[in-house]
Amino acid sequence: MAFTFPQKVLFKHCDPAGIVFYPRYFEMLNDAVEAFFDAALGWPFEVIHAEAAVPTASMQVQFTAPSRHGDALVFEVAVQAVGRSSVTLRTQARCGADLRMAVDHVLVHVDRDGRPQPWPARVRGAMEGVMDGPE
Repeated sequence: MAFTFPQKVLFKHCDPAGIVFYPRYFEMLNDAVEAFFDAALGWPFEVIHAEAAVPTASMQVQFTAPSRHGDALVFEVAVQAVGRSSVTLRTQARCGADLRMAVDHVLVHVDRDGRPQPWPARVRGAMEGVMDGPE
């Protein structure tokens, strides 16, 4: 079950050619992940970052079609796997039925010193509850 996050492509996202400048996709991706942690898991970043963090450990990206100023994108965030301290997400950005970007990324729950920490039981359960496919 994917969490959806709408994002209109704004002028600030575009390069002089009028298409989304690829680093801006990563900003939009982070916004979608932050909204996912808040709305789907009930664990907002402002709470997490008071004592821990969830940095990205790896990311594999495919850009499949350009997006332009004014496009209405929808980011779909899906949990693929939950580890002791990591989570694998698959996020796709679409404009209507048109896939624009697909990302496989791993986030790790770490303490203030950057050491991996187990997910809180409630958060792990919420992740498993929205997981896409077999564990």
